[in-house]
Amino acid sequence: MEKTFSQWKRQCLNKLDQSRKSSVDEGVEHVVFLLNGCEEYFTTSSCSGRIILIDGVPESCAVHKQNCMWLFVSHQKCKSEDLMSGLVRSTADAVLKFEPFVLHVRCRQLEDAQLVAVRSTHGLEVPLSHKGKLLVDNEYIHFLTKIANQKMEENHRRIQRFYQNLQSALSIEPPEKLQIPDTEISQELQDHPHRLETEKGEEKHEEEKNKTTVYKRRRKRDHHHQADCCHGDGSSSAPELDDCLDLFT
Repeated sequence: MEKTFSQWKRQCLNKLDQSRKSSVDEGVEHVVFLLNGCEEYFTTSSCSGRIILIDGVPESCAVHKQNCMWLFVSHQKCKSEDLMSGLVRSTADAVLKFEPFVLHVRCRQLEDAQLVAVRSTHGLEVPLSHKGKLLVDNEYIHFLTKIANQKMEENHRRIQRFYQNLQSALSIEPPEKLQIPDTEISQELQDHPHRLETEKGEEKHEEEKNKTTVYKRRRKRDHHHQADCCHGDGSSSAPELDDCLDLFT
């Protein structure tokens, strides 16, 4: 039996958290709870943003971080000393990365997905060592720490803006069908009291004119038809071309 969206949601939210931390990051708890409280959505994974220093062969690090050694990780701002202590343990290719806020959401319908779909390029990735040998000096480590912390601060601001915009978007009701207020109609009748009667009178006059034209054409045709019958048997009942045209008049 095919599972409904509600069943998928209930099953997913009841599962144990499979992340390294085994819990939702404090920085995005309010966003996750907001979405999971809506019938149209539920979250499958999230990260509030992090500064990480990983060590491993470039090919594996680019695809699967689990194949790399995590030298340092923080969901808050860090110090250059934190990075230096991690680099001491590097035996391969160490890379410093800043990864912004990530949120994976399942949606009931495509229209619901369009409401929460967001993309960002607010990241950082810099190689610092190769085969365990440091490629940069301490001054550059201090500089990168400052850049990474600035990105973390901006990331926190973006999370808050996203949360506020999401709250507003989820509370918007579909617009009602546009209707002209009765006051406008009343004002129109007050400003032009004879407009409606004039328009109806013109329509009635045009209708009477068409009827008169059809009547005259039929009278004229009947007169010729009677004259033609005097030279024939007068039994023909086949419709004339004008009769057919009258049907569409």
